[in-house]
Amino acid sequence: MEIKVTHGNVVEHPTPALVVNLFKGVRKPGGATGAVDQALGGLISSLIESGEISGDSGEITVIHTRALLASGASGKAAASPVAAERVLVAGLGKQDAFDYDAIRTISAQVARKLGALKVKSAATIVHGAGIGGLDPASCAEAISEGSLLGLYRFDKYKSQASRSGDDTDGDGPAQGPDTLELIELDSAKEKALERGVGRGVHYAAAAIMARDLVNEPPNVLSPTALADAAASMAKESKLECKVIEEDECRKLGMGAYLSVTAGSSQPPKFIHLTYKGDARRPANNIWLVGKGITFDSGGLSLKPAASMVTMKGDMGGGAAVIGAMKAIAALKPKINVHAVCAATENMPDGSASRPGDVVQATNGKYIEIENTDAEGRLTLADAICYANNNGAARIVDVATLTGAVSVALGRGHIGAFSNDDKLYRALEDAAAKMGEPVWRLPLGQVTKLQNNSLIADLKNTGGRNAGSITAAQFIREFVGDTPWVHLDIAAFNMSETVSGVNVKGATGASSRLLVRLVEDLAG
Repeated sequence: MEIKVTHGNVVEHPTPALVVNLFKGVRKPGGATGAVDQALGGLISSLIESGEISGDSGEITVIHTRALLASGASGKAAASPVAAERVLVAGLGKQDAFDYDAIRTISAQVARKLGALKVKSAATIVHGAGIGGLDPASCAEAISEGSLLGLYRFDKYKSQASRSGDDTDGDGPAQGPDTLELIELDSAKEKALERGVGRGVHYAAAAIMARDLVNEPPNVLSPTALADAAASMAKESKLECKVIEEDECRKLGMGAYLSVTAGSSQPPKFIHLTYKGDARRPANNIWLVGKGITFDSGGLSLKPAASMVTMKGDMGGGAAVIGAMKAIAALKPKINVHAVCAATENMPDGSASRPGDVVQATNGKYIEIENTDAEGRLTLADAICYANNNGAARIVDVATLTGAVSVALGRGHIGAFSNDDKLYRALEDAAAKMGEPVWRLPLGQVTKLQNNSLIADLKNTGGRNAGSITAAQFIREFVGDTPWVHLDIAAFNMSETVSGVNVKGATGASSRLLVRLVEDLAG
């Protein structure tokens, strides 16, 4: 979908569909919605009075203006007929709870509604920029993000007949509008709105790339295919890309990572992407580390069959950092950014690691493998050591690490752990801006003891209790003093319902918040 800014008057602008809005509790609309209401002879006000329009968040009312004027159904003569064929009144909810994420949400919902109406082009006012009192450029950014993400579909493996059919499964519209215009009467705001649209498109592209990677079936997205996708994006985005092969990983001492790869016939691929936004100051950097298990069977600690169904998505963290780099390259913040992903499968063949094995990580620590299904943290251990050995000033790792995090927090927050208050606060702020809130969990001495091993420096699981915390405690052993945040996105990675900017399937969790964090740190 092309999104563009158009100077004009919403009442006079010809379009198949015009989107206006209304806050909950407003009895007489003002601003652009008020102008449309007046042109329609007060019809919107009448519908508010009758209770048909309430302004509740997510409410979308469609008014067919051509049919209305032809039939005189409004009961009043229109003072100045609206040029749009349809007017959609989108409810924004309560004004005191309205923010940029609310704009993303309503924009996604409207985009899906337009798709269901089979509208090929539409226009909208800039939600939040008028009575909402928000920054117009940021509002345009949120509209772009929400519209593009709300229309996302992964249908490359559907036949043409399936693609062109009506949406019967609730995943989203079969096809959304080709064009969305943001109508602005004040020409002085146009440039800022255009910048906002551009930024929103890049933010959405990060999540869309992550979603595409996670949604690929595991027989297609092998570690090699993931590395190829990263390399292709890097070439297009003018990033550096290095893929370290198994022999070199062995020379680097990545015994923890390679213990996971041992049971798979697919070769491991250690992916390293580099963006040099401040090349003269190499120390001004952040490293994004993503878990890249392209399929997780559990290894010899085999998962139940039902638990494997979504395990193609166990590389969601790797997908997030790769997708984030796509947007970072386009937005060009003044900071150096590295993304690494130790990609592999976790499979149970005759050479697979066994419970009871002891392996050595890059930093020399010996790890007793108690459970081969606690494999992601082994790959992250060596990836974080690699970052530290190459001068990491800050590290954020992202992983679909534990089912325990959804038990602890449900689906309302991403689990977060950190050894540095300043970096955590920056990430928390970025997450809130992007509508992906995080919740910090403790890293105390009691849970650290759960990872103690009788025969090695530590073991790779601390047992059932506090599972997400002991997993983070394990990773912390390889961080050293480097400021670090660990994000456990297991509860956020896949969606079973259509909600806000998410449709069924991969969400692209944390990709956008990583981009925002990088931009905020760059200043």
